[in-house]
Amino acid sequence: MSNSPDPTILSDPSIPPDDSSRNLVLARSNDENLPHIGLVGDTYTILLAGKETAGRFCLIDMHIPPGGGPPPHRHDFEESFIILEGEIEATFRGVKSVARAGETVHIPANAPHQFQNKSDRSARLLCICSPAGQEDFFAQVGVPVATRTTAPPKLDEKAEAEFRAKAAALARHYKTELLQHA
Repeated sequence: MSNSPDPTILSDPSIPPDDSSRNLVLARSNDENLPHIGLVGDTYTILLAGKETAGRFCLIDMHIPPGGGPPPHRHDFEESFIILEGEIEATFRGVKSVARAGETVHIPANAPHQFQNKSDRSARLLCICSPAGQEDFFAQVGVPVATRTTAPPKLDEKAEAEFRAKAAALARHYKTELLQHA
């Protein structure tokens, strides 16, 4: 046996070397130490933040109860939803589509969109945003909750107005625009 490198494996000088300062991350959605964020009636668990992916993307486990989902918006980053359980109605540039468990929805950067759970049972989505940053927006405007499925507190009229003002004030910083229609 020879210890010499396999000549069939060629190195590619255009690929940077391994960054040994970055580590494997094993994220478990039900881990109580992960950030679970209550926002617009939904609960978002940050599985991977930009700090774990060198800013390339973030991964969010979304629990969307019946009637849940964000208001119309657009943002300057790519966003994909993998539906794990249930279904959502996605509105993209004014056109509605239903996506069910096992299906994926991709939203190109800057396109008006929203989604809602119009069914009578909760939906569960994995959301990938590229590049990362959306997880920071959610952490800034949402409220910490205990678990992946803990509902955020109901907001009274005053708290709802404060939430909307805070979201609107922070949206631009996170390359997001809140809209009247998707």
